[in-house]
Amino acid sequence: MDPSVHPPAVSKLHYQVEGWFGDALVTTFPCFLVTEEAKRGLLDIGISGATLAPAEVTKSENFLELQPDVELPPFVWLKVDGRAGHDDFGVNQKLNLVISERAFDVIDELGLPSASIQPFDVGNK
Repeated sequence: MDPSVHPPAVSKLHYQVEGWFGDALVTTFPCFLVTEEAKRGLLDIGISGATLAPAEVTKSENFLELQPDVELPPFVWLKVDGRAGHDDFGVNQKLNLVISERAFDVIDELGLPSASIQPFDVGNK
């Protein structure tokens, strides 16, 4: 990670899971992950504003203690490079992830139980 720029530039993603409650989308500044199942759905609709790349995902000691029976699905890195409010995926000036309705529908169908989702305000691009 290159912290000399903001948001930090990430060249290789290793995400250590502290807890997981079934979300198909995992957000952690400045990176995002989706399950393989979500990846397939997003590719089926031909998303714009993001590419999908491999990510190393491991369980933390905390995860192993608190959720020992939870199996993680395979995850991939959702590398967002689109324009908020224009592409299916983008990041606004406040560094919040912005998702089009059609991409949201794909991910929501697979589970967004703990995500905090708010409508996109065009005035806050």
